[in-house]
Amino acid sequence: MKMQRRAVGSVVLTAAALTAAVGAAAAVPAPGKASTSVPPGKGAASVSQGKVTDNLYMSLGAFEDAVSGEDPKVKAMIDRADIGGVQVVAPWKALEGKKGEYKWSRLDSALKYLQERHKKLFVQVQDRFFDVAMKDANLPQYVKDEGGVAPTIDENPDNPTTHGAMAAQWNNKVRADFQAMLKAMAKKFDGKLAGVNLPETAVDVDTKTDRTKYTSKSYIDAEIDNMRYGKKVFTKTQFIQYVNFLPDDDDHKRMKEMFDLARDKKIGIGGPDTLPDRKYQMENSYKFLHEYKGALPLVAMAVQEPDIAAKDPKTGKPFTRERFTDFAHDYLGARQLFWTTEADWLQKPAA
Repeated sequence: MKMQRRAVGSVVLTAAALTAAVGAAAAVPAPGKASTSVPPGKGAASVSQGKVTDNLYMSLGAFEDAVSGEDPKVKAMIDRADIGGVQVVAPWKALEGKKGEYKWSRLDSALKYLQERHKKLFVQVQDRFFDVAMKDANLPQYVKDEGGVAPTIDENPDNPTTHGAMAAQWNNKVRADFQAMLKAMAKKFDGKLAGVNLPETAVDVDTKTDRTKYTSKSYIDAEIDNMRYGKKVFTKTQFIQYVNFLPDDDDHKRMKEMFDLARDKKIGIGGPDTLPDRKYQMENSYKFLHEYKGALPLVAMAVQEPDIAAKDPKTGKPFTRERFTDFAHDYLGARQLFWTTEADWLQKPAA
């Protein structure tokens, strides 16, 4: 199966839907918006679905440009009363230089800026990059030097074929280094950040040129292991895994495994795109998000640049803000939406 995914940007994938603040699982449902669905699986505890909170997402660099004044338009968006927080995409390289030497100053600065404005900070730790040469992947140099980078290819029919790269998480050594970074990050920020997430699962490794011994099974096993580990080290900050498509999982047994784990271990689930009624998504993660609605501690979705340009299959016109929000909340059970700063409603004054 070809995974239907889109590439965004030349440096990082801003797949940004993220989790709620600490304690969000106890949020009071908005009137008329409580979930009534019964989640699959024995003994699944019902989780109230409160109203959707609107947030921004952007790369860490774009956030820094905004708060420095270089992008006053986005800076003004951050300060809007109807914006609850910001999700920044932080590539692994931005958090670790030499092996074991972690760099937190940029996240410290972002956290301070937002806390002073009573906003939440969410961080997506990025280990995969689309539309970028392998040598330019935003990964620590030692990971590259040790052969820990795999080539990827995106053959999404909605976009031209692009090539990228990702950390070879199925390599035990690479994954151990990545998890060591997550542990150090948790020691520094657990309970201070509103949420931390790992990026989307849709990856097509270019097996014709790969030298990392990738297999779809080892890849999914590694994603699940990182999912478990992230939840283990982040005990106060909500930990989330983005799930959209999985390679060689046509029967969706592995995806169900991930959703069962999320339910049982109280791991949040998110996704890089909100595309109401889009066929490929409805047949994959959206189906599970709907089935597990009310059973997960948090569902959070992003609305990215390609999403706002996509056509609503019901109308043939671009999706409206209300359509995005209603679908995310009512069908997927989302309580957090992370919006591209290109969304039309953000170009207007807050109501």
